[in-house]
Amino acid sequence: MSNLIARFVKDESGATAIEYGLIAALIALAIMVGAGALGNALNAKFANIASEINGS
Repeated sequence: MSNLIARFVKDESGATAIEYGLIAALIALAIMVGAGALGNALNAKFANIASEINGS
């Protein structure tokens, strides 16, 4: 029985899967934040261009 518990404590395959999941979640979050910032910047740029065209 103690051998089974010792083997369970030494098993790190679940921890590795959790670490990969956390890394994937952080990458996805970074992509979403970056895409949102890029979208806002593009929207502001096109609004500026539209106002310049309409003003002339």
